[in-house]
Amino acid sequence: MKNTFGNSIAVTVFGESHGEAIGVVIDGLAPGIPVDNNRIEFELSKRRPSSSIDTPRREPDKFHILSGVFRGKTTGTPLTIIIPNENTKSEDYTYGIARPSHADYAAFCKYHGFEDYRGGGHFSGRITAGIVAVGGILLPMLENMGIKIGTHILKCGDITDSAFSDFEKDIDALKNSNFPTISKDCGAKITEKISETSKKGDSIGGITQTAVIGMKKGVGEPFFDSLESLLSHALFSIGGIKGVEFGKGFDFADALGSECNDEFEIKDGNIGTLTNNNGGINGGISNGMPILFNCAVKPTPSISLTQNTVDFVKSENTEISVKGRHDPAIIRRICPVINSISAIVIADALASRFGTDIFLKGAEKCSLD
Repeated sequence: MKNTFGNSIAVTVFGESHGEAIGVVIDGLAPGIPVDNNRIEFELSKRRPSSSIDTPRREPDKFHILSGVFRGKTTGTPLTIIIPNENTKSEDYTYGIARPSHADYAAFCKYHGFEDYRGGGHFSGRITAGIVAVGGILLPMLENMGIKIGTHILKCGDITDSAFSDFEKDIDALKNSNFPTISKDCGAKITEKISETSKKGDSIGGITQTAVIGMKKGVGEPFFDSLESLLSHALFSIGGIKGVEFGKGFDFADALGSECNDEFEIKDGNIGTLTNNNGGINGGISNGMPILFNCAVKPTPSISLTQNTVDFVKSENTEISVKGRHDPAIIRRICPVINSISAIVIADALASRFGTDIFLKGAEKCSLD
């Protein structure tokens, strides 16, 4: 099992949904980076269930920093965060009955029955709380360099939000919003859609849109560590994400080169493009335009409707109506996870290009553009 992502800055996740705790280790951070517990708590609050359209499992997420921070600053040694599980209900889970579209059977095939199956174990979305805690450290670190990351719900069912337009204004508004949409009335419509779906015992998916602004130019590699492949690698580690597209994405298929090419211009002494169909990345390398990508988020596989499945221990067909406490849609709570895992990728890519001490300098002082 591999649970570590990153080269210069590496993040390792650990724990199980119904185990004693979940957590994360960050290795490679430069010493002297401010760590604000209030910001970590703020990011975790955005992921935490808080309404009727979220899972009834409410965890306080009382995190503890065990190492790597002294007097409010990173020490440069591995930074370990642990988040206790305080509200488990393991009796809702029966071993051997494969929940459709969950990892139960695949995990059995890999771990030969030794896996912790309760609540999905290590495959649970609960593990992403550690990722969001990391975001509470890396997001402000990047903001200090002028790099901001924001994610909103672009689509849920037949409800569509406005796309990013005024990037910095939109990202700042999302940061302080209780519901991750750009249009003010869209959040209420999506909430109603999710609520209607939940009452039917079903779930619903959607599409998120993420923007990264202020990114340094020239970051990424031409092939296997292209910025797109690094982001995709990390994003697909979030269990509910089944598709990623950059810029115009799959709409390129129905367009002409003359319609899609991002023409260059010099404005106020800065080289940029008139459009951003490629999502801020050319040849796997950042070009200074906003990095823009969408993620397809599947409907939560845990639904109460009766479905066909198998008992892989008894080797027989059976049916299942999934019990337990589950989100009818994870589209709202996945947005802070995407922000945080994107921050991990961006921070690691920057550290690989410029060295980890870049984060100790102001963006103006770096002169790396």
